[in-house]
Amino acid sequence: MSSPTKSAPISTVVIALGSNLGDRQRYIRRAIDELRRAISIVRISSIIETDPVDAPPPKFLNAVVLGFTRLTPEELLDRLQAIENRLGRKRSTGNAPRTIDLDLILHGANVRRTKRLTLPHPRYREREFVMKPLAELWPAMSLR
Repeated sequence: MSSPTKSAPISTVVIALGSNLGDRQRYIRRAIDELRRAISIVRISSIIETDPVDAPPPKFLNAVVLGFTRLTPEELLDRLQAIENRLGRKRSTGNAPRTIDLDLILHGANVRRTKRLTLPHPRYREREFVMKPLAELWPAMSLR
C-alpha cells in the first residue's frame, strides 16, 4: 500500500458501498468506520436495499459516502481494496456475491482510464444504487 502524498491537493471523493453476503448492515458499518481512517467523511447516505445489477442474488444493501482526501486516486484505491480484504471480500468471479464492495465513483476532477482504475466510474449514472443515495447527499449531482 502506498503512503499518502503530503503535497497533494484536497479532492472531493464519492465512494459507493455495497454488501450482499452475511450481516450486510454490519459490513457496511464496519467499512464506513474503516473509511474514516482513509478520508475525511462529510456525509453518509441512508442505507438502501436493492436488487443486484449484473450479479446473482441475494439483494444488496447500498450506501454512498461523500468526503475529502489528499490521497491520489491510486492511493485511495489501494486503501479501499485493503478494507475490502480485511472485511473478507473474495474475488472469485466477476460480480460474485460479496461481503463488501467499495467503488471509487468520483475523485475531484480527476479522470483516469487505466487497466486498474477508471474515473469517474464509467456506469455510476446508470445505477440507481449509486444515484439514489448520492442524490440524497449531493442533490445537484442528480442533475448532471
